[in-house]
Amino acid sequence: MTNREQILKILNGEKPDKVPWFGDLDYWATALVANGKKPKNFQKSPEYIDWHRDLGVGYYLQGYFPYKAKNHFQENTWYNGNLKFREIITPKGNLKECWEYVPDTCSEAPREHLVKSVKDLAALRYFYENIEWEPDYDFALERIDQIGDMGISLLYLPHTPYMQLLVIEAGVEAVTYCAMDEPDELAETLQSMKKSFDHAAQIAIDGPTETLMIPENLSSEMVGPDNFEKYMRNTQTEWVEKMKKAGKFSFLHMDGTLKGLLAREASTGFTVIEAMTPFPVGDLAIEEWESVANNPKTIFWGGMPGSYFTANVTDHEFDRHVRAVLAVMRKNPRYVLGVADQVPPDALEYRVKRVRELVDQFGAYE
Repeated sequence: MTNREQILKILNGEKPDKVPWFGDLDYWATALVANGKKPKNFQKSPEYIDWHRDLGVGYYLQGYFPYKAKNHFQENTWYNGNLKFREIITPKGNLKECWEYVPDTCSEAPREHLVKSVKDLAALRYFYENIEWEPDYDFALERIDQIGDMGISLLYLPHTPYMQLLVIEAGVEAVTYCAMDEPDELAETLQSMKKSFDHAAQIAIDGPTETLMIPENLSSEMVGPDNFEKYMRNTQTEWVEKMKKAGKFSFLHMDGTLKGLLAREASTGFTVIEAMTPFPVGDLAIEEWESVANNPKTIFWGGMPGSYFTANVTDHEFDRHVRAVLAVMRKNPRYVLGVADQVPPDALEYRVKRVRELVDQFGAYE
């Protein structure tokens, strides 16, 4: 069977010939491009899909936001070395953020968030109340043609509003203080964000792919059960239901700790919980995923910590881990062998290729 045939079997509750193996190679590719080992536009080219084929990896990421913003306010962006600054000017106050790119890791992180305190929430509401979202499907259509039998193409919905604040625009500390000091204003802000995000989410749902992801970048200890129920469940459930009615498969990106929220996330109805990190890197052994999730319809996607593709792990331990994971996955066609979360910049190419060899040898269903 082809990679695409295998994954569609799993998504439709059927049994393919082997456990599907799909990996997110985007971070690794980003580093190869930055270091001059791949051409500048490699990740958008047909050669990127050919690279997956050569490595024996099914394709599904990197995903794509199929909408763009039309702003009705002034926004300025400038750079100072590896620092990227953005300022949003509104009648309710100005917002400013700074992200730093770190060449050694080929990644970036915030040094200064848009939202520092509750004083910035009025300006943030103005920001979201004055954005129009427009479809941007061109690359999605191009990518589908490139992928062919190598897999599937995922389109992204937005983060849910609470996770957008937590991960991107404010950080855990500022969100916590806002919730403690001005819970009503935080609730009003989240509602304004949701009204805006609902439009973007619908554009994604109306897009040309059969698979969609809410890219929460969720780790259980970031949120906790109470905050999940208070701030996240209703939005996730609403969007999942809309995806289902549109005949689409829904994915949740949950790439951190699992114990605290796995059962709750499984109960929202996602087709797939993706990028799941197992023990010993994560907090839950793969043998426990089914019982903890307690939803027989949930598909589990992950099992291979990114660090296992580096020299920090021995070849013997790598093979042992892959075989142990496959021993669980081949018992029940509700698993996809995937990377938790991404193959890193210092990956060993032969390790990535080795997964295909092990899947071909040990991945047939019992």
